[in-house]
Amino acid sequence: MIREQRLAEIFMEVADSLTDDFDVLDLLQRLSTRCVELLDVSAAGILLADAVGELQIVAASDEHTRLLELFALQHDQGPCVECYRSGNARTNIDLNSHGATASWPRFAARARETGYVATHAIPLRLRDRNIGALNLFQKTPHLLGESDIALAKALAGVATITILQQRTLEQSHIERTQLQTALNSRILVEQVKGILCERWSTSPDEAFSVFRGYARSHHLRLADFAAAIIDGTFDTATIPQPLPRS
Repeated sequence: MIREQRLAEIFMEVADSLTDDFDVLDLLQRLSTRCVELLDVSAAGILLADAVGELQIVAASDEHTRLLELFALQHDQGPCVECYRSGNARTNIDLNSHGATASWPRFAARARETGYVATHAIPLRLRDRNIGALNLFQKTPHLLGESDIALAKALAGVATITILQQRTLEQSHIERTQLQTALNSRILVEQVKGILCERWSTSPDEAFSVFRGYARSHHLRLADFAAAIIDGTFDTATIPQPLPRS
């Protein structure tokens, strides 16, 4: 399927999300995986600022990327952090370059250990307002062209506008509450990933994929479903377990 058709589908997915029971966490997770599909990158992650302006990771296309983003936040360094603070995109960053190593020594080293050789950071920004960042990672050193960067900015714009224009976010204090809810929801999901990994003896990525697939097929909000598993009101034995790898 050509990229234009896939992009049209994504915008339809976003339009379908603009409802009263809008699940911002699921939308951002979808956008992170769609970035990988559309932009010929290896991984993507999305960061949002919490009520006091501190970045938190809310979506990632895989577990390795989530851990790398968490590492960047813990050490307060990396293009994603600078992108959020400045509101300016940083693209085609060679993680093996002297500049990257000098600017973000811990982040660059950890990213290379993960297998990434290039990265890009796109702000989630509307006019003079920054609410987070979209981060892209590559395991091959090819440059993203102008059209790819423009598309990445468009996807970041979709995420930003969807969050800020959602009807329940009209007042600023409600907006902060909703963003904080998304961050809190991610904590519940991470706890469930650990629970399912242990019960099924599988990887975090596979556990999350099965968990999310079940939630979507049964029209369950991710945070509500995670909370039910954690408090024991939902029996995980009813979820089809992932097939063991050969």
